[in-house]
Amino acid sequence: MKNGPLLGITQEKELASPEGYLRGIVDVLEQLPVSAIDEVVDRLWQAYRQDRTLYLFGNGGSAALASHAACDLGKGTTSPGKKPFRVVSLTDNVSLITAWANDTSYENIFAAQLRPFIEEGDIAFAISGSGNSPNVLNGLRAARDGSASTIGLTGFGGGKMKSLCDACITVPSENMQHIEDSHLCIMHAVFLAFRQCALSASEPRARGVPA
Repeated sequence: MKNGPLLGITQEKELASPEGYLRGIVDVLEQLPVSAIDEVVDRLWQAYRQDRTLYLFGNGGSAALASHAACDLGKGTTSPGKKPFRVVSLTDNVSLITAWANDTSYENIFAAQLRPFIEEGDIAFAISGSGNSPNVLNGLRAARDGSASTIGLTGFGGGKMKSLCDACITVPSENMQHIEDSHLCIMHAVFLAFRQCALSASEPRARGVPA
């Protein structure tokens, strides 16, 4: 399901105009599960406090977002006198990705990268609009095999990814573009909340995840 299910003709026409599209994204943003976003900030903060590593991955636009988020959460939270957050995007090494895809299978490109490094307490953060990408699901399984925590960012009801995640943010939409727009907004919200915690050494607003 690369681009999600086909939309009805009426809905497609409404989204075809800039005004209709923008109204639609506003509606989706107003329905985002804020408590789930808070929980993700909590989990990242605990991983940072425990000197663990965060791994991000996804396909297509989600691959670009994994790279973007790794930059934000890695460099964007660094300041003098504060320890850095260890953040890795598994979508950035083209040579390694294509080698694993060519020599084994494209479904193995994230799992194969994770297996040598993932440790208990680390976090595998998967991004998939559909929640059903086989290589993303295999990456989550590899993380779970390594006793790491798993986080998902998805849409379309969560797909198969949801059951493999300890925490999952599901955008309430079946439009891939609205989902991807929302994913960027969510990751910026996570980054800014995490940055505030890292710079002030204060606990996140949300509660419920053990230290």
